[in-house]
Amino acid sequence: MKYIYAALLLHSSGKNVDAESVKRVLKASNVDIDEARVKALVVSLSEVDIDEAIKVSPGFIATQVVPITETPVEEEKKEKKEKEEKTEEEAVAGLGALFG
Repeated sequence: MKYIYAALLLHSSGKNVDAESVKRVLKASNVDIDEARVKALVVSLSEVDIDEAIKVSPGFIATQVVPITETPVEEEKKEKKEKEEKTEEEAVAGLGALFG
């Protein structure tokens, strides 16, 4: 997967997906480079329209259908914090009843 990610990174930045470029990305990521895998990847991608492949992939459709928002996450955090505060208060009240 690291090899494919390197190729996608190069493609998304508008760079040419060739063996040397893929090796540089992998080297910058501290990945042990397998020359045969790099060559196989470059040869395989030479006949592929990467933009078209991304458009028809199931993952692309899912990301287009489900928008990412931060509001529900923030609300969940508030609710969780409120529950933790109530639980703490209940615990203190319960201990008071034991010794009270």
